[in-house]
Amino acid sequence: MARTVRPRAFGGPDVLTVRDIDVPEPGPGEVVVQVRAAGVNPLDWKLYGGAFHEVDDDEKDGAGLADALPTLGMDCAGVVSAVGVGVENVAVGDEVIVYPVTGAYSDTVVVPFSSLIPKPASLGWAEAGGLMLAGLTAAHALHAAGVRPGDTVLIHGGAGGVGLMAVQLARVHGAAVVATAAERNHDLLRELGAIPVVYGEGLADRVRAAAPRGVDAAIDTVGTDEALDVSLALVSDPARIASITGSDRRAGKGIALLGYGPGQDAGTAYRLSMRAKLAELAGRGDIRVVVAQTFGLTEAARAHELGQAGGSTGKLILLP
Repeated sequence: MARTVRPRAFGGPDVLTVRDIDVPEPGPGEVVVQVRAAGVNPLDWKLYGGAFHEVDDDEKDGAGLADALPTLGMDCAGVVSAVGVGVENVAVGDEVIVYPVTGAYSDTVVVPFSSLIPKPASLGWAEAGGLMLAGLTAAHALHAAGVRPGDTVLIHGGAGGVGLMAVQLARVHGAAVVATAAERNHDLLRELGAIPVVYGEGLADRVRAAAPRGVDAAIDTVGTDEALDVSLALVSDPARIASITGSDRRAGKGIALLGYGPGQDAGTAYRLSMRAKLAELAGRGDIRVVVAQTFGLTEAARAHELGQAGGSTGKLILLP
């Protein structure tokens, strides 16, 4: 038997339970992966918490909405334990990063072999398990905002999982970065090459002081009215503002809305195209996954409580 985390109803983290399941068998073109680490992402608790937005029918699988009560976990890393007929260039014992995947909050997952990316040997399990969803979301946001070498980019929520990735990837692109964060995270952001500023009243003036030549693009990972209003005030072309979350106020502003909902860009093809590059950058140490805390599979509810409370610096990770 294997274990998986599933909600028994819609609600808060207290509805999460660990269930025994049969160890999956791979079908044609599939592999089974023993999960060593799975990323915890806001999307996970939105799926069973009733806070998830309307989703385009064509994007339901990608958003994890194929089941009435969703499986949880959309990125992970582990070791291949079984290989189905027709699988090419994959062997039992291979260490891999898995994306896309659903149900990664498990001891084992079965996925198409096309979901596998070789895990760099230099990357730890926790870091590998939390790399893809946050990293690809950040890469997609920078792409949607048209970030180029020499740009100055404002990143709202620079110390969150996606924000930290966006800061590092923008620097890899050759852009200067101003990032909002609580003061306790400013040293980390400086270490990663960003100019940190405290969010809150007077934010626009602090950003102007940090970037006297102006701001070319903005990435909103927090979805607050402040992030939206400051971005619109400082970026001359609203098409160079990308938002991954937020209220309906974002609609009609001309900014890039990223996600699975109507009028939003899921960026599926671009994200898939960037998986190997993201792993390469992490393997070389050009970007790093900042792990805030790790939890056992039976502690998934606690991980979600902390995630919903906010304030964690970096990624929360499950270690089955």
